[in-house]
Amino acid sequence: MNALKIDSLPEMRDLLKKISKGDERAFRIIFDAYQKKIYSSAYQMLRDDILAEEVVQETMLKLWMMGESLTKIENLQAYLFKISRNKAFDLLRKKEMQFKAEKNMRSDWKEGHNETEEQILLNETRKILADGINLLPPQQKVVYQLCQQEGLKYEEAALTLNLSIETIRSYMRLAQRFLRNYVKSHSDVLALLIIFKLL
Repeated sequence: MNALKIDSLPEMRDLLKKISKGDERAFRIIFDAYQKKIYSSAYQMLRDDILAEEVVQETMLKLWMMGESLTKIENLQAYLFKISRNKAFDLLRKKEMQFKAEKNMRSDWKEGHNETEEQILLNETRKILADGINLLPPQQKVVYQLCQQEGLKYEEAALTLNLSIETIRSYMRLAQRFLRNYVKSHSDVLALLIIFKLL
């Protein structure tokens, strides 16, 4: 079943209604139908595989978390592409800001900067990150620790916790978003750049 067929059949509304009630099978049908189209559209804008995949995940995560509001959607394809386009623009802006921050950081660093100073900052950033992890909701915290810190694949974490792979992905996205914002609000731009290595 492709995206156009879903949009033209009454089953689309039924799928959205099921998703609003937490039906993961219905969500998988929608995800499979639109994943490639959203990815292709995002990649044309971003020219980056990882960022394009992030747009897909963020778009579908938003859909999954909409609840009863899903039943009000008239044109699913148009709605999904609007969300994905906005998220792609956000990533473009962040990418440009990060590039400028890195450029300024390199030019502003003094010649006397050494590995000891960088290690101190790294340790401080790790402490802030640890504090943020402790503030995560219990399930997000467990998923983050298994996948990010212990190195489990999403499939392995899903089996361990008896959750779907999509739920694991969703928890990871939410956890990473929270932690980036937490570190950003508790440290300077250099630490923010370092955190992308830790996350």
